[in-house]
Amino acid sequence: MIEDWNDLRVFLTLAEEGQLTSAAKKLHVSHPTIARRVKALEESVKARLFDRLPDRFVLTPAGEHLLADTRRMQEAAEAIERRSAGLSDLAKGVVRISAGEAMTGFIAAHLPRLRENLQCIEFELSASHTLANLSRREADLLIREQVPDLASIVTRKLGHAAYAIYARAGTKMPNLKPENLRKQTWIGFDDDHAYMPGQAWTRQLLEGGRPRIRVNDWLVLRNAVIAGAGLAVLPCYLADHETGLQRLGGLLPDVGADQWLLVHRDLRTLPRIRAVMDQLVTLFQEQKGALAGRR
Repeated sequence: MIEDWNDLRVFLTLAEEGQLTSAAKKLHVSHPTIARRVKALEESVKARLFDRLPDRFVLTPAGEHLLADTRRMQEAAEAIERRSAGLSDLAKGVVRISAGEAMTGFIAAHLPRLRENLQCIEFELSASHTLANLSRREADLLIREQVPDLASIVTRKLGHAAYAIYARAGTKMPNLKPENLRKQTWIGFDDDHAYMPGQAWTRQLLEGGRPRIRVNDWLVLRNAVIAGAGLAVLPCYLADHETGLQRLGGLLPDVGADQWLLVHRDLRTLPRIRAVMDQLVTLFQEQKGALAGRR
């Protein structure tokens, strides 16, 4: 009989991470604690759960069977935690919003408007390219350009973001023909982030070549253009209000990104979540012109 259910949590983490160091780091415990709990669990179930290889822990057949049951228990515990959050009918507490750094900056610039009439709610903004796990409450709300294929997620379209070419303010470029643009220094994302809006357009312009300067952050990209390091494709909502930038030409018709609001279905009726969602929808409606690049 399993005497301590925390042993299962340690087992699940070690199975997913495969190494003591990463498992201990994720659980904020020491290596000996991980080893002790795994040993206690193996004694409880009377089976060896891991093969100890030189560089990692690999599940045995018994461990594979236990892993499936443990994951179902974890999912049930997460569901209980999400639903228990809705037992109170008060619109107060913490709401965590995760978005890319450009959109997080946009939200931060409009926080006074967003928090209007929501003074009892604490806001946590997280800038990240990776998709936070809503089931595990890594975030309460996500704003993303793609919608993941997950049955547990409820989505709502917030708007559409337009993109254009930007240069340092005062740049003289009367000729915007492709052959002239191709001669300029371009700034873009590195290979790991080549999926970002505008990067395919830039590389097509450069005939398959990569930008001479590459970054992994929209804000760094914007600041490099302000400094005069080169040209870049930027979202209009991030660049149009910057006095250090100027738009070259019109909007890029083949570049744009829908903005989606994502919430776990178990949390969408929670009063504080619902209140922030409503304010976000209102904010995006008010800023529709800025998102669409209408200056």
